[in-house]
Amino acid sequence: MARLILTPHPLRLVTEGQQKGHPMSNPRYSNGALRRKHRARFKAMDAPCGICKGRLGPIHYDEPSDSAHPLSFVIDEIRPVSKWKQFGYASPKDAAKDWNNLQAAHFCCNQAKGAKVGYTRMVATPRTSGEW
Repeated sequence: MARLILTPHPLRLVTEGQQKGHPMSNPRYSNGALRRKHRARFKAMDAPCGICKGRLGPIHYDEPSDSAHPLSFVIDEIRPVSKWKQFGYASPKDAAKDWNNLQAAHFCCNQAKGAKVGYTRMVATPRTSGEW
């Protein structure tokens, strides 16, 4: 027998299996206040992208974080939350909350990195004719 779960929408009941896609099942957002605090801290620090090390330029902290704004700000987990057991965390939530596991990143750099560990985005620099 399926258990019914109350959702934020008062007229909608879902079963446990349906809840997987619910935003609160994402460990990054289960503690929204802490996540907002981390975002504000990175913005106040004006931190450079931890993936490309600023090679693509500064992070655009005031733009929406989406593919239309590739240099916009996102928080990157250095050690992917999906691999929490491999890194000794007690749960995915612990991996998502650990300040030492977070870094500021460009949206496009974070997309390129995905769930890789130790990824550094290299940016090609144009050569002048005398360098050939």
